[in-house]
Amino acid sequence: MKVLHTDKAPAAVGPYSQAIEVNGFVFCSGQLPIDPATGVFAEGGVKEQTRQSILNAQEVLRSAGLELSNVAKTTVYLSDMDNFAAMNEVYAQFFSEPFPARSAVAVKTLPKNALVEVECIATR
Repeated sequence: MKVLHTDKAPAAVGPYSQAIEVNGFVFCSGQLPIDPATGVFAEGGVKEQTRQSILNAQEVLRSAGLELSNVAKTTVYLSDMDNFAAMNEVYAQFFSEPFPARSAVAVKTLPKNALVEVECIATR
């Protein structure tokens, strides 16, 4: 098991790793829309927050020598399912066929009251 870390994505906000690699699989923790340069959420709404969350996941993957094209599964957590279409619009700008498997769920609240959080599993 290998712990992955990059300063190009926000540090973990609790007792967990940005990602763990096991047997060629990279399990990325949920990425909040925190701009690692400023330490605050990307300005704007769910589109901007989705973009930042995916960019953060991308940087964590890059620390393992992987790209978004290596992602097999994503989970998108939304604070409100009414934001699904806007999230999906931005999500589609980052992923192409064959698209990863995905779950998208609404949750009561997200850490730091984010509008979205994105986690992924990638493979070599």
